Amino acid sequence: RGVDNRTSSGPGQSDDSQERGQYFVFFCVLLAIVYVLSRTGQPASCPEGILSDGNFDIGAYRQAALAATPPNIIECAEASEGSSQEACHLPNEKRFKALGQKGVTLWMTGYSGSGKSTIARALEEKLVQEYGLHVQNLDGDNVRTGLNRDLGFSPADRAESVRRVGEMACLFNAVITLVTLVSPYQADRDEARKRHEEQGLLFLEVFMDVPIDVVQERDPKGLYAKVATGEIKSFTGMSADAPYEPPPNPEINLPNKNGVLSGGPTNPMGLPMPSGYDGYFLEDELMISPSKRSAKLLEAETLPKARLNDIDVNWLQVIGEGWASPLRGFMREGPLLQALHFNSLLIDTWDNNDASELNEKQTNWNDYTTRARERVSLSIPIVLPITGYTKQNIEESGKSSVTLMDKDGRVLALLHNPEIYENRKEEIVTRCFGAIDMGHPYIKHIYSGGDWLLGGEIELLQRITYNDGLDQYRLTPKEMYSEFEAKKADVVFAFQTRNPTHAGHAFLMNTGRERLQARGYKNPVLWLSPLGGWTKEDDVPLDVRVKQHVAILEEKMLDPSWTVMAIWPAPMIYGGPTEVQFHAQSRRNAGASFFVVGRDPAGMKGSELAVASPDDDLYKGEHGRYVLQMSPVLEDQQMQLISFDKFYYDIKDHKMKAMDESRPDDFISISGSKMRKLAAQGATPCPDPIPNDLLAACIPQGFMVPEGWNIVCDYYQNIDTKTWVPWSKAVISPEIAQGTSPVGVFGDDFELLFKDQYGKYISPWHDLSLYGTASNSYTFVVEIPKYETAKMEVNKEDMFNPIKQDRNKDGSARYYTYGTPFFNYGLLPQTWEDPQNCDTQGHCGDNDPLDVMEIGDSPLPMGSVVDIKILGSLELIDEGETDHKIIAIRLDDKDAHLIHDMASLEYVKPGLINKLIDWLKKYKTSDGKPENFLSSDFPTSQQEALEIIEECHERWVNLKAGRSGTTEGFYVN
Repeated sequence: RGVDNRTSSGPGQSDDSQERGQYFVFFCVLLAIVYVLSRTGQPASCPEGILSDGNFDIGAYRQAALAATPPNIIECAEASEGSSQEACHLPNEKRFKALGQKGVTLWMTGYSGSGKSTIARALEEKLVQEYGLHVQNLDGDNVRTGLNRDLGFSPADRAESVRRVGEMACLFNAVITLVTLVSPYQADRDEARKRHEEQGLLFLEVFMDVPIDVVQERDPKGLYAKVATGEIKSFTGMSADAPYEPPPNPEINLPNKNGVLSGGPTNPMGLPMPSGYDGYFLEDELMISPSKRSAKLLEAETLPKARLNDIDVNWLQVIGEGWASPLRGFMREGPLLQALHFNSLLIDTWDNNDASELNEKQTNWNDYTTRARERVSLSIPIVLPITGYTKQNIEESGKSSVTLMDKDGRVLALLHNPEIYENRKEEIVTRCFGAIDMGHPYIKHIYSGGDWLLGGEIELLQRITYNDGLDQYRLTPKEMYSEFEAKKADVVFAFQTRNPTHAGHAFLMNTGRERLQARGYKNPVLWLSPLGGWTKEDDVPLDVRVKQHVAILEEKMLDPSWTVMAIWPAPMIYGGPTEVQFHAQSRRNAGASFFVVGRDPAGMKGSELAVASPDDDLYKGEHGRYVLQMSPVLEDQQMQLISFDKFYYDIKDHKMKAMDESRPDDFISISGSKMRKLAAQGATPCPDPIPNDLLAACIPQGFMVPEGWNIVCDYYQNIDTKTWVPWSKAVISPEIAQGTSPVGVFGDDFELLFKDQYGKYISPWHDLSLYGTASNSYTFVVEIPKYETAKMEVNKEDMFNPIKQDRNKDGSARYYTYGTPFFNYGLLPQTWEDPQNCDTQGHCGDNDPLDVMEIGDSPLPMGSVVDIKILGSLELIDEGETDHKIIAIRLDDKDAHLIHDMASLEYVKPGLINKLIDWLKKYKTSDGKPENFLSSDFPTSQQEALEIIEECHERWVNLKAGRSGTTEGFYVN
């Protein structure tokens, strides 16, 4: 036959001549006869349904052939462990391990033009080039040029196309196979899924959920236009005889209406998503929903408790909100070693190497095979120090979770699958800081921590808030993305501050934006990012900085239309080049693509105890920027730097800029120390000409906006006379009993006064009765509720003896640091341990009311006055003084009817007496003090305790009557 130049005008059409059709039917029938004879050796008979009215039904023929079992063929299965591999597949586990990934088929189905091929190509490029994975794309158009070249677009041919591609995908069992076929029929897709499941292979159906009107409008191949003109008939989705059956339950539904590559549902602005991002913000995974909080709080009551100080709470916020993503809890020992030695963590977000939980498992020193491929920057230790007391409580509890409480007794989080390991303080300090300086503030903090570290993944039971008037400026990473979206950012650059912002900083930020616009960005948005966690005591307080930042935005030193001001929650550790990597990486976790970095980021001067750099920079000024440029932070190409060197004030045009070397006398440097001195003097703007030495009490014109400068002056002029918010630590109002009256701020100048039923102030020491309202009971006044660690006590000198917080020698508020107290603590009114009453060893009374440790089931509000039952006592010798501790239980406790003395206490609450003894001996050791000792490790009997109480009551009677020989300046009226 001659060449027929006619071509099919589209899917579903048939324009072959009748003669050609007859040749085709004859040839296929002949092949069928040969095939049947070869299988059976019997006379040929055409399978029923293949010939219909003289026409050959190729679809029916395929069904019959596929239903039969090929002779002498056994499908090769994977070999068992140790078996020969000559004729069969490698075991999947070996194949996965060798390739460093698991196989999966992503079957992408949807209308023509829905973006299957486009998305698949982009995904293939990403997985291959950035992650080094093995990927194969089986595209509908490509397979029709080879494997499926003989197939048309009839339902039978479409089914065969799906079958062939499905079988091919099964053969790629250790490859990520991207199948992009319209595959309109659910039954065909289900059959492909079944073949995968039969071989233990993962099959994920991806529905490109795009309406037919959208793909018609796109029409990337011009096919829908041909349908409209009638050139193509029976086109999928466009005619009744070519329907598309959407998947009812696809594993992935991808609504590609707006285009996921040009900004879609997961990343509408094109900003980088957090490291390890798997489709969900970490804060949504680590923070429980409000509906579950009550149940979690009940669970928390049953678990061992770990105490967090204020810096620990900052770190808990960093973890729980995702600033250290992908870290999901306080570091276990393995991740800590990774951070210390490599400034990074290995992660396996998609479990390609069976290592997705590498950093969430107990550290296994014998596992030398598990390893992930992707490395994420995490340069600093985020750890939770605990004491031996807390360690013992966790280990003896038999529980797999721990309750995390702050110093004020608030339940903040649960920590799961705890891992306890040695706090190797010297190793952490030397690896992290690279400097020897025992006067360094954060190094001192590390050495003050417990001897053990507690690692494990956390669940936040509530959002971390501080109630300090600044919570509105504390945004989570997810909220930051929303702010950037509202400002229509196409890129975000972050500028960290721990000082007031002046014209020099504004120069950096404005110039940084101009540089980004020169690179083609349309709307760069600045994230003005004041450091909110712990800072050293001579840094400018957080509230001063935030208020000053608000002022410079209001007065337009920075343009609020392209600026977001939001507090960054991490503590400052002053770790120089090591720490600045974390500063940049955490901003990237909230959407920033650029980080502004200047000279000596995160550095400070060494203390007088520094070995190499006393009163000089610990780190060379250029090192921070260089290390950051070479660090893992930049490896995924999602973060870049905007670097600046030193800048100066130009006295000619009153602007900050780089120095013009041709006129150096016109430029002055305004150091932080100069600014502080000028602010303390209340300096006003200098008239022209501006002096170049700034010895005069004036501030250069335009150095800072007027209201911002007033805020800074107010701070430096009232630094010791006003209350400031130095950094993020909770301001709380403690739960107090009815009939009490609080004054001042808890943790600062707080005191709790008592009133009688008529509203008259009374003394809880002198005016309340020793004896309770019930028979054989005594009165207990609660000073420190169970689980709270603020050292509260009745003040003996002040009028009406209010409850106030004890102070350390440096004047700071005193807290127990040993752990969370498991008892309510307070006093017996009308008792006094007389310092003139001494034993044979010379131990005399401690000059205080008798102390009570009430071992009931739940906390009592501060200032509570309750009836208690006396059980016994322990005699503590504290710094040479006798300090009796009365052991008691309140009468309304659920176990009060079972507990009558120390013996029944041990029976009902086994081990509690030993815990009391341990606490009394060691509770000061976490502050670096020696152990206390007891006159006896065995508690007294109930009767002996009652005798101690009566003797101390008589001593109080004499004190009250003025017969004691001294009143020590006490308020005793």
